[in-house]
Amino acid sequence: MDRETGRPRMGLRTGPRTPPAGVARAPRPRLAQGVPGAPPPPAARRPRRRGLRLPAAVGVGLLLAGGGVVAVDRLGQDRAAPAPLTPAGRALAAAGAGRPAALADLAALIGERRERVRRAPADRASWAVLGAALAERAARSGAPGAYTEAERALQRALAQGGTPDVRALTGLAVLAAARQDWAGAVRWGEAARDRAPGRVGAYRVLLEAYPGTGDAEGADRALERLRKVRPGPVAEVAAAWVHRERGWREDAEATVYDAAARAATPAERAAALSRAGDLAWERGEAETALARYEGALRAEPEHDGAAAGRARALAGLGRSEEALTAWARARAAAPRPGYAVESGELLLALGRSAEAADHFALARHQAAALARDGVRQEPVLGRLEADHGDPAEAVRLLTEEHRRHPGPAASGALGWALHKAGRSAEALPRLRAAVKDGPNTARPAYHLGMVHLALGERGAARRQLTRALRLAPEFSPLHAERARRELAALGEPAWGPPPA
Repeated sequence: MDRETGRPRMGLRTGPRTPPAGVARAPRPRLAQGVPGAPPPPAARRPRRRGLRLPAAVGVGLLLAGGGVVAVDRLGQDRAAPAPLTPAGRALAAAGAGRPAALADLAALIGERRERVRRAPADRASWAVLGAALAERAARSGAPGAYTEAERALQRALAQGGTPDVRALTGLAVLAAARQDWAGAVRWGEAARDRAPGRVGAYRVLLEAYPGTGDAEGADRALERLRKVRPGPVAEVAAAWVHRERGWREDAEATVYDAAARAATPAERAAALSRAGDLAWERGEAETALARYEGALRAEPEHDGAAAGRARALAGLGRSEEALTAWARARAAAPRPGYAVESGELLLALGRSAEAADHFALARHQAAALARDGVRQEPVLGRLEADHGDPAEAVRLLTEEHRRHPGPAASGALGWALHKAGRSAEALPRLRAAVKDGPNTARPAYHLGMVHLALGERGAARRQLTRALRLAPEFSPLHAERARRELAALGEPAWGPPPA
């Protein structure tokens, strides 16, 4: 019996058919097999379509014919295979699956939806898709003006009335995260999650936003839910970064390599390999990191995070001119002020201070342009002012950032600014918290070691500077060398009883 219809289930039978009780059936004549001239056996009666049940492995096949693919349905009838997706269709499918889309596909989707809303300005769904695509492109390109255009499209989708479109809510969460407005990203991300708990996009944003607000437990909950909703590479790349934030290096590496191996698209593979490169770089394996970043760039040549990582790795390997070229490539892919700061520090380490000053000026110019587009730049400007400008201004900027987004990263950045402004005693507890609660990386340990040194705590300074160089010997072309100099000046610890 068919469970859905209650009717007898029909199908193709290979065994004898038993007649109903009391009904005689005339015997069918048996035909000689293989006898020349014998008529063929009668064709089996074709079953009615309704209620047909056949195992997929038996009833469906794919035949290669004339270079194309022809599908064979359950009754042996040929039918054309589905047409391949257009670039816009691929981007839309990637968004639905929670995967990153190729930037070229994203551009095609944006062009298609712009045309749709031009023809039908009240098409709420198209405004939502357009805004979400613009928000993702803004997050990945960092181009000034892109953020404002995305916000207008998303607000237009919500302004049409009715139940809020979950794609518009998710797009606003992505946009807030790209602007480093972590509280706003949590607010919009939770709204999208509550509207459609089974969709992936909201969880991806929340996993980035919760740590920005200092909510580690929220990140754990979002990761658990994402793994249930969509297990696979997207969840594992997110899990790797959650593990990294907790200092669980081995877990982070295992999950991200698994994600790279299981990636379904080039963009997905690039995202996983770029994260794998970040993890290798942070543990001091520059050669491995370089290989991962180059693999990511082969999968997606426009991936600016991989381009920046490749530049860092080349600098760490002493290939400075190649690193400067790689930094230029990263800046061309995405005009992020942090890239200009890092390339400027490489130039400063090479003794090219005039060129470094130009890069620092470029960073300030880019930060101002992004700020006009609603992108908060306190973290990168605070770092720039602390090390290469006005430390008092760095303290002001980073105090505001820490107030809005408390957490290990903001605490460490503020602590370093306080130290550079001559307030090392105030800096010490903040940097201790950053080392204790943040990811196990070299820069916070270096900062803490330098603060201990300024306070005359030689033993603690030696421990933290040694730790920084053990974690990543070339964590910075400028600061790693200073850590080695200070450590050499401290010398070996004095063994023996403490002074009376």
